[in-house]
Amino acid sequence: MRRDVLELRQFYASDLGSAARAMVARKLTEAWGDTHGLDILAMGYATPFVAPFRDRARRVIAAMPAQQGVEVWPSDGPILSTLTPEDSLPFQNALFDRILMVHGLEESADPVGLLREVWRVLAPSGRAIITVASRNGLWANTERTPFGHGRPYTRSQLAELMREAELEPSGWTRALYVPPVGWMARWAEGFEQAGSRIWPGFAGLLLMECTKQTFAVKPRGSRAPVRALRPALLPAPARSAGHRRDLAPPCNRS
Repeated sequence: MRRDVLELRQFYASDLGSAARAMVARKLTEAWGDTHGLDILAMGYATPFVAPFRDRARRVIAAMPAQQGVEVWPSDGPILSTLTPEDSLPFQNALFDRILMVHGLEESADPVGLLREVWRVLAPSGRAIITVASRNGLWANTERTPFGHGRPYTRSQLAELMREAELEPSGWTRALYVPPVGWMARWAEGFEQAGSRIWPGFAGLLLMECTKQTFAVKPRGSRAPVRALRPALLPAPARSAGHRRDLAPPCNRS
């Protein structure tokens, strides 16, 4: 059963929720860069993270699943949020340049069906970021936050799920190293910087970016590995890791 929208809103109003919002928002800014003139869709409960893009993007819309409930968003201006079945989004094909999903996949009854809707409404040149609780992180093992409910994922599990939905994983990163304890939220910045260097596998969240497959799927053995995205808040890492590269610059739909 999905978390209620009131529970989610209450969490992000707390100190711990504010820390989570700040850490993930920085990853998005680094990944997407300038979103001027783009159409953005926030799925699940992603409004705390896409609010900074409203001034630059052409359109930002929030789609919240019926089992969760919907909130009036934003609090100022026209309402940009809508209640929708997760397997039948009320949008035309190939409409959005960027899609962010948070609190969407873990509690979905049909994860592949949900991701296929992402594929349908994503523009051919678009990019989607799916954010889930990391199976190895502390946040997936406590029910005190919304990330402790539903099904957490490893990186390989999420990548395979995307490929089943004809989405091609193109990059990944981690976020939220602070323990899920309210009084520790004040040190979230320090945990974020130290954690990515010292214990990267214990991050609370996994963010994976994908693109839309519009070609025949290659044989399993020929799939390119999913590269790691450059961590936010840190200088560019050395190339010694071999697979870690910066994100490609955002590309607008022509």
